[in-house]
Amino acid sequence: MPTNAAFRLAAGNDSEPALDEAELLALEAIYCSHGDTVHYTDAPKIFDRCEGSYMFDAAGTPFLDLQMWYSAVNFGYANQRLNNALKRQIDRLPQVASQYLHREKIELAALIARDAEQKFGLKGRVHFNVGGAQAIEDSLKLVRNASHGKSLMFAFEGGYHGRTLGASAITSSYRYRRRYGHFGERAQFVPFPYHFRAPKGMNKEEYGLHCVRQFERLFESEYQGVWDPKAGEAEYAAFYIEPLQGTGGYIVPPQNFFIELKKVLDRHNILMVVDEIQMGFYRTGKLWSIEHFGVNPDVVVFGKALTNGLNPLSGVWAREELINPTAFPPGSTHSTFNANPLGTAVALEAMKMMAEDDYETTVPEKGAYFLRGLEELKRRHKIVGEVDGLGLALRIEICEPHDSYTPSKALVDRMVDEALKGDLTHDGQRYGLVLDIGGYYKNVITLAPSLTISHAEIDLALALLDQLFTRVTKG
Repeated sequence: MPTNAAFRLAAGNDSEPALDEAELLALEAIYCSHGDTVHYTDAPKIFDRCEGSYMFDAAGTPFLDLQMWYSAVNFGYANQRLNNALKRQIDRLPQVASQYLHREKIELAALIARDAEQKFGLKGRVHFNVGGAQAIEDSLKLVRNASHGKSLMFAFEGGYHGRTLGASAITSSYRYRRRYGHFGERAQFVPFPYHFRAPKGMNKEEYGLHCVRQFERLFESEYQGVWDPKAGEAEYAAFYIEPLQGTGGYIVPPQNFFIELKKVLDRHNILMVVDEIQMGFYRTGKLWSIEHFGVNPDVVVFGKALTNGLNPLSGVWAREELINPTAFPPGSTHSTFNANPLGTAVALEAMKMMAEDDYETTVPEKGAYFLRGLEELKRRHKIVGEVDGLGLALRIEICEPHDSYTPSKALVDRMVDEALKGDLTHDGQRYGLVLDIGGYYKNVITLAPSLTISHAEIDLALALLDQLFTRVTKG
């Protein structure tokens, strides 16, 4: 079968019927690298089209997507306004070498930099690339350069910043580095204030302060290994943070945490680099999720939803003294497609759309509505240990029903399988659910629905999750 299917593909004969799902999966098993994907189910799901909050399979079954391509499609699948921006750019200026300029790049950089200056009170510049991990790599060059070549970074346990060699060095999961060794030095990983699994006896704010004080101990004397009090110099260049942990399970930190952490970093001349790749562009109800926490970052890394997933584009905003042409001269880093006109045109239109639509009001309101529904599910299902969220970044921690605390990866794995069968029902209609798994124990359902999701779709999501929880518990 694979041989015949491959021949039909190569021949391009329109009279031949399209390959069916079994033929496609057989080809995938033989010819596609499995290193660039994760199959959560066996067999993996193939989708045929998408629209709004839904993916559709070849049979036309709607799957309500509650992760939206890991938060890359914040503004809904096949968003007509953004699709049209891409089509216009294809007909006008689809390609241009990066040593030349085009209007969209300049206007987009100015828009992001002016917004940052207004919010953070800091002048800065924007540097573009194509993917989140690539932008992280660029930021590593920036902070190493600013610190005169220091290669050591702080990062959080549970933090995720990408899987290139440099990005994986500051990502806490060893499995992303295990086969490949280290390029430079591995980060020192610091506990994130994960209050649900914190020691008992402290409220969320107290635990956040406790975590900062434990970090601050590293600078008490030279014998903690990071600080030379005689020279007044740290061995570490920067601290890489996600304001809400993404792959770590959408953990929302205490309100006081980053304010206190930034005080420690500033005292020791350590830069704060904020990774907004997953939480940026109104996922939490602000353009940047760090805006919720009252600190001014030194560097912001962004990507994903900037183009609503239509064309690869990412970037770095940094303070002027870190990124001006004298400090970071031409040729410091480069990618052929780094500020491609298709990506910048869609991103510019997306930024204009964000300015016109009131996501700062609608996202927190929808998020609160969704969270109230999740809290009701928690009351009714013992497998739900915790629900939490900020805006439309929401989490459901799945636990063993005997104590609603012990992590249950097995239950979550079954949920993903059952959700993708497409046989959940509501008002006589068959549905599937697209879910994502995160968390330190891979027992958290991380919810990142479209920011354009309707209240009716939220109600549908809650009804389908209710069925799913009941099904896997009984199963």
